[in-house]
Amino acid sequence: MQNATQIGLNHTGARLSPLDSEQQIKASQEVLPDVPGNEQRLALERTELASEAESIGSVPLPGSAKGMLKNALNKLVGVNPAVLIDKLGERLAFERSGTRLYEALMAKVQAIEEVDAGDMLETLQHFHDQEAEHFKLVEGALERLGADPTAMTPCADVVGVSAAGILQVISDPRTNLAQSLNALLTAELTDNAGWELLIRLAEASGQNEIADSFNKALAQEQIHLETVRNWLAMEVMRQV
Repeated sequence: MQNATQIGLNHTGARLSPLDSEQQIKASQEVLPDVPGNEQRLALERTELASEAESIGSVPLPGSAKGMLKNALNKLVGVNPAVLIDKLGERLAFERSGTRLYEALMAKVQAIEEVDAGDMLETLQHFHDQEAEHFKLVEGALERLGADPTAMTPCADVVGVSAAGILQVISDPRTNLAQSLNALLTAELTDNAGWELLIRLAEASGQNEIADSFNKALAQEQIHLETVRNWLAMEVMRQV
């Protein structure tokens, strides 16, 4: 595969064919849509749909007596356990996706001849294994709260959709290493922010032991972030 960005036969720019572009603009102004509209109407339609739509999902009821008891106790002290469980479900889904991102990137690195793959593959494997450990950590926290870690919470559903785009970029055989690292950087930025918020939420919910257990994961994710950031910078500058 071609790992460096190159100049080639790219015909997507409108300025490449000014006469055709002028005719296209003219046609768009002359041929009106069947239903006239504007930006205000589109915004109003979106607002109306948002106000009428149901929620994307719900946090399931605890599946055990222990879970029901913890749920009742948290409500007595003014804490909504659904919020914490929802964000734990989100983190669980994201860490699962994280392992797949690293697996896809490792496969790509092995196909690139210009890169010294040995050290990078070893580090990628290490990060992959840590993502899997983080998954188990969150799974244990959910079980400790009496929640079902196999349930798809609303935030888990949303983060699964958003992570799918990143996985699609890295898995695409046409994307080079820099493009794949750029996508992975997006994931690691999100991952770090997610852990920071989850720790704050656990502390606010009185789950200090769970919060403390997450600090190690956050420290590891910070290393992931800085490493991917540095790899991306070096790979882009290597092509200059």
